[in-house]
Amino acid sequence: MYRLNVTSQFSSAHKLVDYEGLCKNLHGHNWKVRVCIECEKTDKIGMTIDFGIVKKHMNELIEILDHSYLNELPYFKEQNPTSENIAHLFYKEMNKKIKVDGCRVIEVEVWESDRSSMVYFE
Repeated sequence: MYRLNVTSQFSSAHKLVDYEGLCKNLHGHNWKVRVCIECEKTDKIGMTIDFGIVKKHMNELIEILDHSYLNELPYFKEQNPTSENIAHLFYKEMNKKIKVDGCRVIEVEVWESDRSSMVYFE
């Protein structure tokens, strides 16, 4: 088995509805996202999945989130844009996009600061 990691970043604003702490107020983060893909085997040239394919699909999501107010995006209309929900979004959407036999997203890690991160996996 092989595990491939690709990391990217985006900046956005959000607030947490029904939260009693400071994060109930509008504020921003420079988010960092790591997607981990597990592959069973390599192809005839020794690759599992091209890093460029993973980066392309991550960038499609990043373009939607970058410099946005997350609470206004359709995915977050019914739920708070927490690190947990952002990680789940990346996990779900990246698994839809990765179409290489024997490869699947196994976890997504989202940092909202240098010292705080959330990992989602199934």
